[in-house]
Amino acid sequence: WALHLENVTVSLSGQYECTFATYPYGTKAEKIQLIVKAEEERHYLKKVWLKQTLEIPCLEDTTSENLSIYPLKWLVDENGRKEELVTKEPSCPAVYRNSSVLFRQRVLLGLNNTLKLFPTKIPDDGRVFSCHVLYHPERIRKSSTTVRVFGK
Repeated sequence: WALHLENVTVSLSGQYECTFATYPYGTKAEKIQLIVKAEEERHYLKKVWLKQTLEIPCLEDTTSENLSIYPLKWLVDENGRKEELVTKEPSCPAVYRNSSVLFRQRVLLGLNNTLKLFPTKIPDDGRVFSCHVLYHPERIRKSSTTVRVFGK
């Protein structure tokens, strides 16, 4: 016996019980707790040389999936607040939203929605860049990458 749920949303989280009658043993029941997560996040570390091009894949573990059919955005953690760098809607060109002088003219959305940063600078060391993909109105997949910049 199985329960099949379609278009799963956070509101379906809760306890489910399956009850059935058996002969000659009587009624059997089993309970299961379902937790639906609103977002999934993966964390990565990327090492790059100073003054080189940094390329960060949006979702490293989903290369086979076509991200171009979902809205996505790239953000950078700037002193504890997230600053939006690039947004991309399906079938539309990327929109660059970064107002920071530190990233202006250095950020580009590459093939397969990778974030390109050139040239890398000392202040980029330790920064966290994150990609957010909206798969469903209640589901977001995130990947965040901490950058380590090395000098020669």
